[in-house]
Amino acid sequence: MSRAVSRKDFIIRVADKMGCDEETATLWLDGITGTLYETFKERRGVSLTGFGSFYCDQRRESTAFKFNPSQKLRKLLGWSSTYKGEI
Repeated sequence: MSRAVSRKDFIIRVADKMGCDEETATLWLDGITGTLYETFKERRGVSLTGFGSFYCDQRRESTAFKFNPSQKLRKLLGWSSTYKGEI
C-alpha cells in the first residue's frame, strides 16, 4: 500500500488549491467531514459527481460502508478503460 498523506499535509494541499490559508482549509475540511459523518449516521449515502458514491449497506445485524468510485477515478487507478475525459 502506498503511503498516506497526513491530515496536516492534506490541509496544506487544499489551502494551496483553494488559494487560502490553512485555517480556512481546516474549516472546510472539518465542515465536509462532519457533514459526511452526520449523513452516514442517518444511514444515507453521499454522491459526489466526478469522484464517487459512499453509502451504508444494512445487512441483518451489521452495516457495511461502501464506496463506488466514479469512472474518472477508476481510470486514474487503472480500474477502467472506458473513461474518455481528462484526468
